[in-house]
Amino acid sequence: MWRLPGSRAALRGVRTAVERHTRAEAATETAGAMERAVVRCVPSEPKLSLSFALADGSHKNMQRDQSEPLGRALSRIATNALKGHAKAAAAKKSRKNRPNASGDVACAGPGPEPAAACEPVVKLYYREEAVAEDVLNVDAWQDGAVLQIGDVKYKVERNPPAFTELQLPRYIMAGFPVCPKLSLEFGDPASSVFRWYKEAKPGAAEPEGGGPSSLSPSSPSPSWTETGVNERVYTPSNADIGLRLKLHCTPGNGQRFGPSRELESVCPVEAGPGTCTFDHRHLYTKKVTDDSLVRTVSYNLLADTYAQTEFSRSVLYPYCAPYALELDYRQNLIQKELTGYNADLICLQEVDRSVFTDSLVPALEAFGLEGVFRIKQHEGLATFYRKAKFTLLSQHDISFHEALESDPLHKELLEKLVLYPSAQERVLQRSSVLQVSVLQSTKDSSKRICVANTHLYWHPKGGYIRLIQMAVALAHIRHVSCDLYAGIPVIFCGDFNSTPSTGMYHFVVNGNIPEDHEDWASNGEEERCNMSLTHFFKLKSACGEPAYTNYVGGFHGCLDYIFIDLNALEVEQVIPLPSHEEVTTHQALPSVSHPSDHIALVCDLKWK
Repeated sequence: MWRLPGSRAALRGVRTAVERHTRAEAATETAGAMERAVVRCVPSEPKLSLSFALADGSHKNMQRDQSEPLGRALSRIATNALKGHAKAAAAKKSRKNRPNASGDVACAGPGPEPAAACEPVVKLYYREEAVAEDVLNVDAWQDGAVLQIGDVKYKVERNPPAFTELQLPRYIMAGFPVCPKLSLEFGDPASSVFRWYKEAKPGAAEPEGGGPSSLSPSSPSPSWTETGVNERVYTPSNADIGLRLKLHCTPGNGQRFGPSRELESVCPVEAGPGTCTFDHRHLYTKKVTDDSLVRTVSYNLLADTYAQTEFSRSVLYPYCAPYALELDYRQNLIQKELTGYNADLICLQEVDRSVFTDSLVPALEAFGLEGVFRIKQHEGLATFYRKAKFTLLSQHDISFHEALESDPLHKELLEKLVLYPSAQERVLQRSSVLQVSVLQSTKDSSKRICVANTHLYWHPKGGYIRLIQMAVALAHIRHVSCDLYAGIPVIFCGDFNSTPSTGMYHFVVNGNIPEDHEDWASNGEEERCNMSLTHFFKLKSACGEPAYTNYVGGFHGCLDYIFIDLNALEVEQVIPLPSHEEVTTHQALPSVSHPSDHIALVCDLKWK
């Protein structure tokens, strides 16, 4: 393990050095011939771990109390070393007595039996002085100390950068970014080194230098060739179709590197679907916007929990190829679509928890975004923001029915609703939630913004329920943006399940809804709940009123919006939606070229 100057220039120099070796561990050898002993010791845990390889080739992982005297740990190491020596000697004797090719037993010949091995001397040194055996483990195992076991010396590395999780997606397609899921301890992805390999094609010459896990002629494993990509994300080309991929990565923290790891894809790269509905849209979003703009995306992803049902396959989306409804396939399209927008804010609906953690976070983090998640029941909401532009100040998520029942903020609305018991019961049964995040500009701390995200009740006859949910949402957003913060602008994204002709949309953009609006009886006279509502925001739909944002076999209409605060924000540009021809190429959505039944809204907003 090398220690490095903290500057970025020094880190780049080290990366270059690492890349000259077929394995990053070779860097350890340049610092001396010592083996490596890795110690993990954190204050919140009672034990520390110690990992090293013995001379016989066996690998030891020990757990010791941090408060234990060093002498006990060293004694245990000596015992392990002695056992290892005995096993190695027994294996050697067994090999000598094994029958040879002619059937005769090979004899070691006359001579004295080897003396019984004695326990090796085990010492720990720090700055060339032996560490006293009564020193506690937590203080004894310092970075840079030297552990000696017999004649072998180990350099102690305390808390080096390390991967705690590393995983490649199961389904990989040409033309779509491969974003490994990874978690690091004592390190960060930006300071780590990545190198991608692909299988050498059958009959191809052995690559020069070989690369990690290159083969000897007798090895049955595939050989690997470098792709030339040394970034966290790799996008396979058509030339990679039929070949598996391998990622070799070395964790770093800007000052040093930890043990490298390799992982191979389970399946080979498959052919992509060709042109997707979002490819033309990406021509408008090739670059991240400057600091005066906020590129915002709102998108209902179609949760896997809804896509993978017999009802979905046979009734809702019978026109969609079954494989195109599978999550592994759709995740490739979703990742490519979202990363290609180069957005600053992304508000997502119908997000499965596993999709958030295993797919969206790795993909969007690799492109500079960080996200937060709010579960509903089987799926939830996710909001991502560009880390170079924003920091997360606070979160103020609510469940509509819980807030309505318990938050004094909604006391007046609840008093109106209790006059209509049937309607009240239906409203309080709904599980819809509101995600609210307050962000602060990294360039100008005076610029803060309240980003809200929701998915309102879906049923076509639930108009009055959506009205009440929106009333709760706007009251809560006002509390956050005006009471908790000093009048900060609002961006409100979501799938509102309401076309522009509905009461919900009228309420949002006009600031009021009369008590005689037809939506108060959206589910018949029995559940009618006449009331007038107002809110003080001045909001408008940043992307206007498209003909549709949801297009399935039996319905198409505009259900999704990005509502903005007209007092503080204006629209710089709206990214055009896919053409009708693109949307209907495969009859409707989702399809092999579009991962959801909704269409993403994308616009660039400007601070006034």
